[in-house]
Amino acid sequence: MAEATTLTIRLHAADNVVVARTDILPGTEIPGEGVTLRDLIPGGHKLTTAAIPKGAALRKYDQIIGFAAEDLEPGRHAHVDTVELHAFERDPAPGTEARPTDYVPEAERAQFMGYRRANGAVGTRNYLGVLTSVNCSATVARYIAEAIGADELAAYPNVDGVVALVHATGCGMASTGDGYANLQRALWGHARHPNFGGILMVGLGCEVNQIDFLLEAYGIERGPRFQTFNIQSAGGTRRSVEKGAEILRAMLPTVNDIARAAVPVSELTLAVQCGGSDAYSGITANPALGAAADILVRHGGTVILSETPEIYGAEHLLTRRAVSTAVADKLIARIRWWEDYAAHHGGEMNNNPTPGNKAGGLTTILEKSLGAIAKGGTTNLCGVFRYAETVDVKGLVVMDGPGYDPCALTGQVASGGNLICFTTGRGSVYGCKPVPSLKLATNSAMYARMDEDMDINCGVVLDQGVTVAELGARIFERMLEVASGDPTKSEALGFGDAEFVPWQIGAVM
Repeated sequence: MAEATTLTIRLHAADNVVVARTDILPGTEIPGEGVTLRDLIPGGHKLTTAAIPKGAALRKYDQIIGFAAEDLEPGRHAHVDTVELHAFERDPAPGTEARPTDYVPEAERAQFMGYRRANGAVGTRNYLGVLTSVNCSATVARYIAEAIGADELAAYPNVDGVVALVHATGCGMASTGDGYANLQRALWGHARHPNFGGILMVGLGCEVNQIDFLLEAYGIERGPRFQTFNIQSAGGTRRSVEKGAEILRAMLPTVNDIARAAVPVSELTLAVQCGGSDAYSGITANPALGAAADILVRHGGTVILSETPEIYGAEHLLTRRAVSTAVADKLIARIRWWEDYAAHHGGEMNNNPTPGNKAGGLTTILEKSLGAIAKGGTTNLCGVFRYAETVDVKGLVVMDGPGYDPCALTGQVASGGNLICFTTGRGSVYGCKPVPSLKLATNSAMYARMDEDMDINCGVVLDQGVTVAELGARIFERMLEVASGDPTKSEALGFGDAEFVPWQIGAVM
């Protein structure tokens, strides 16, 4: 990032807009830009630094973020009333910017204290989970989890808790197609997740999403750490709750019988996410998280970027770093799918950003995406995966998913994410079970206002001159502490019981 002036932030010499650091009144001269403001520019919003004719491109990050809806003189407010979006060509140039990764020698790689499971996978937490095949078993699942109280759990210090992961689907749906496959992958991914020491899956009995079908499709076998039953066969609510609690109590000693041990940081799979974004997201928190992601990849770890609608318009920057044409083509195919999906439902890709994003200074999906992909770092794109599909390669990957944070993160966790870093400018209060979630504030004002929810203040990039690289190193060190058991703010607040949201696609019948 270029050095900022007093009142504005210039991100690239070729840009024709800059970002206001604070509210700036009309008539103000902008140091270093030779511009006098014609409009009031709220903090985080953009102002033009050159004449931009109607239809000409606006550039930020040296990339196109939209087109002038009218003739714009220097010093104008460049936002939703003066900027429009229309299709334009973006050259994917697969692999042209892929470079060898500068890996840290194995003997020098970082470690953390994790839970090594019998199958070799590593967890960062040790939960008991109650999963549901269908919404009809949700209340019973919650009652089962609640039956194991805090006093009882105190006797099992290595168990982080019991969580019921319930959802709103599982029946009234086709037994084939994307919606069914998404749900099954999400459930299977959580059932085998290394942050669970034991799982109980509860169904109603007559639903479309039959438990036996799930087990057969994914080769899951019942055993001491994985049990199932249906409410109808168990004899109703009370008997099901008693049976479920009995099963969990039998699991507790085995789940508790594990201790953290030193494991290589290559066992970390980091899910990166942004929500409640603002204009500072692409300037502070996302680039800093990207720097931490680069460090993790250099240490042999994995980073999962998602929210495909928030890659839209910036996908060419990823395809150019793809390790193969096949990987680039997979990403382009998902972008085309989303264009068709939005059009089929009477929407458009520019329906994202949200009203909160726009209030924070983001104008178009192109601008939002260019900032959003920064949190994935700068290393090669090594794979593209379907929603909740198991990630089986190391390095930076994309998992297809919507821009709705809990939904995308449900898929990222199912894909193998065992740590989450979540950037926010407006102030998200997201938390996750069974995976710890670090919250990164993009600006100091929000951090101060919501300090009980925010783990790291990335506003220091602008306020204190901390470099993105320095902050990235700090984030990486905090990631290791949290992966080793140190609680995040959202964990201290008890978040995570209501954030399991599988992606629903298709007709409800």
